[in-house]
Amino acid sequence: MDAERATRIVETLQARNVFAHVKLPHAGLTRHGIRIVLPGGREAIWDTDGTAGLEAQVMRDGMLVGFVPSIPGSENFGDAQIVEAIATADYDRAGAGSRPATPPDRVAAAQRPAPAPAAPSPLSLAARLRRTFRD
Repeated sequence: MDAERATRIVETLQARNVFAHVKLPHAGLTRHGIRIVLPGGREAIWDTDGTAGLEAQVMRDGMLVGFVPSIPGSENFGDAQIVEAIATADYDRAGAGSRPATPPDRVAAAQRPAPAPAAPSPLSLAARLRRTFRD
């Protein structure tokens, strides 16, 4: 994305009360993009990799915590469509900072009652310690 287009899109997003900023290129590795400030210390970085499609990486403290996959057909989007896609993206559903889904077998296990605690040993403390040291 070129600097002028990024600036136009950011201005339109800001007019829609989206906390958007132009993301400057980084050491020749990335291009201009759009940075969206998200709750929980996260940020979404849109379109800095130079690919044709529109996608975002969701970062927290410089670590990737989620992403918005490439939007089909976005390589032909105009400014208004890009603004709409960024403003309405579901950053939480995209895995942005969410915990991995619990496997079904663990859900079932979590719903089972916990086993009853074992009955206290009839051995004295001294007898248990002697047994521990012998084993």
